[in-house]
Amino acid sequence: QVQLVESGGGFVQAGGSLRLSCATSGNIFSIATMGWYRQAPGKQRELVATSTSGGRINYADSVKGRFTISKDNAKNTLYLQMNSLKPEDTAVYYCNVRYYVANVWGQGTQVTVSP
Repeated sequence: QVQLVESGGGFVQAGGSLRLSCATSGNIFSIATMGWYRQAPGKQRELVATSTSGGRINYADSVKGRFTISKDNAKNTLYLQMNSLKPEDTAVYYCNVRYYVANVWGQGTQVTVSP
């Protein structure tokens, strides 16, 4: 089963930027839907952005125009570029991959945005 390792979280002031990375242990982009999700304290995990193997991209309304999901096939790495961050973006961000019957999650990376 593929393994995912996230990195790039941290502490940033409102209006700042961060880039999250999700390194995968295999070359699965051609068959998988990749995505970023987040979970804030006391809230359910929610979708942030997804990218299908066919190139279709979907964003949550709350991040449209601010976040960009992308892939580097050569590095087997998924990215989430987050700009114009807001305090309400504070959460643990998780990388996810779905292919065939597999549904794999990374360990999560904390993003904290101060006012």
